[in-house]
Amino acid sequence: MSMYRQLWLAIILSMSLALAGSLFTSLLAARAYLEQQLSIKNADNASALALSLSQQNLDAVAVELTVAALFDKGHYESIRIDDPNGKPIIALAGPTGKPNAPAWFVRSLPIDPDPGIAQITSGWKQFGTVTLLSNSRFGYEALWNSTKNIVVALTLASIIAGYLGSLILRRLRRPLQAVIDQAEAITDRRFISIAEPDVPELRQLAMAMNATVARLKTMFDEEAGRLETVRREANCDPLTGLANREFFISRLRTSLEGETSTGGTLLLIRVADLAGINKRLGREVTDDLLRRIGETVGDGCAANAESLAARMNGADFALMLPGQTSSRANAEILLQALVKTMAAFVDGGPSAYIGMGIFKQGTGLRELLSQTDAALIAAEAEGVNAIREAAIEADTDTPRTAEQWGQIITRAVDQQWLRLVSFPVVDMQGRLLHVECPLRLKCDAAGEWLAAGRFLPIAERLGLSSELDLAALAMGLADLERQPALKGLAINLSASSMAAAGFQHKLEALLTRHRKAAPRLWVEVAETGVLKHVEAFRNLCKMLRSYQCQVGVEHFGRQFSQIGQLHDLGLNYIKVDASFTRRLDTNPGNQAFGKGISSIAHNIGLLVIAEGVASESEFALLSTVGFDGATGPGVRVANTDHHQ
Repeated sequence: MSMYRQLWLAIILSMSLALAGSLFTSLLAARAYLEQQLSIKNADNASALALSLSQQNLDAVAVELTVAALFDKGHYESIRIDDPNGKPIIALAGPTGKPNAPAWFVRSLPIDPDPGIAQITSGWKQFGTVTLLSNSRFGYEALWNSTKNIVVALTLASIIAGYLGSLILRRLRRPLQAVIDQAEAITDRRFISIAEPDVPELRQLAMAMNATVARLKTMFDEEAGRLETVRREANCDPLTGLANREFFISRLRTSLEGETSTGGTLLLIRVADLAGINKRLGREVTDDLLRRIGETVGDGCAANAESLAARMNGADFALMLPGQTSSRANAEILLQALVKTMAAFVDGGPSAYIGMGIFKQGTGLRELLSQTDAALIAAEAEGVNAIREAAIEADTDTPRTAEQWGQIITRAVDQQWLRLVSFPVVDMQGRLLHVECPLRLKCDAAGEWLAAGRFLPIAERLGLSSELDLAALAMGLADLERQPALKGLAINLSASSMAAAGFQHKLEALLTRHRKAAPRLWVEVAETGVLKHVEAFRNLCKMLRSYQCQVGVEHFGRQFSQIGQLHDLGLNYIKVDASFTRRLDTNPGNQAFGKGISSIAHNIGLLVIAEGVASESEFALLSTVGFDGATGPGVRVANTDHHQ
């Protein structure tokens, strides 16, 4: 039984006992008072009758007439006059009449007053003794009316007391519910603080809970800061703070091979005559120049969180711009910025050269690097600030205009030219955790199935991503209902869908229709999308938890410095980005970073899954690092019950 019900029962019981006790005490007091008043009345009336008779000529007839006249008024139960020897002279008694009160009330509260007794004298002689008893019917009626008034008064008092009690309970309930919600949030891996209530006992409890949350946040932030340092040491150039060559190549490989890859632009930048600058101006000045160049190249990432800038070696830098369409314009802006940055360090000669390569999903890493490097060499050969574009094969099989894409996506949704493909996600023993199910789309009934990276970016720009995501969720839930043995199915949501008007209401309606399958649905959003729409994602998490869905963040770690924003979301799992797991067996820095992420995540009850595992040696090392699962081409499923 809940505490509120117990408090209400206690209030009701106490009020009932108080009402019953007050009523019982009042009735006994009223009855005693009426008995006392009737006894006094009997005594007074007896004395008055005796005095009246003593002043008359006392003969039997006169006494009988006087007594009879008094008795006939109906105010008495009995009047009796005895002579000095105790022999009755006259005795009158009769029915008292039915009182205007219930019979059970009369039986329960009998009124038994003392009779009035007085002496009748004739001169100095005693004539007799009068014994008089008043009719108690009027006493019962008065007691009954008094009882009704008392019950009404006590009932009104109980109602008022109950109302005041409910106000007090309501006042207590709000802060107590806040404490309960905070405790439930902590069990759901959401660390929130609450306002301290005015109730002293609850204030102490809230202070203790808030202190616990604050300590957890501090520990979380301290560990996150330490891991950010580890990450930067392992993956960043110590001089410029940009990504180092190994990390950049790993991210570039993911952008080329990833299922949701959108393609993009690779810029290779070479600082002109860096050796000459170093010789003329010295190492310290050259290092300062390189830091400034690193800032300039890094500014090219500001418009897109998925972009990445790197220092490849002494004079060479690189910039990856995923999904960029105005590649040439971006390269021109970067070149002008570099010329401005280096103006004080060059002596009238060129400042920088840029080789540009536009790539798509599936482009080979070796091909992209070699041809873009060739373009860089061609730009350098001109001897002036120049940009040269690599001759990489362009995608001519799919439409180019936004209008064409909009028509194709809308038609594909209407005609259901959509399908899910599955990739297994396993634990460290090779057992299936769930299957990842990215979306495929084809342009016409006989066309090829396009990977999500080919159409999702344009769908987001056209505001059509929510329709595609809802279609994917509907197909995924239908698959779960058709396959009860399937442990779980993961659907990736785009960032713009979360924030789209009405999307979450439609998703909730979809989950309501498939309520039995919903607990096996895994929903994940890319880290960049989560950080871009934190409030929308928080609302999404709350709604999905109410249907017992699993909620996670994929591509985790790219913006690890902002991890503090995710402490109150109540996630179930994270998928660490492939750039931190590729070649994990040869990168001690990323091993330390992975161990730290696993430690933080496990302390708050999260599963940690590695993305893009490419080899058995990488997979074998994951359990040592602390990961709980993995996905990628190097993963093998120990059983065969996953979705195809």
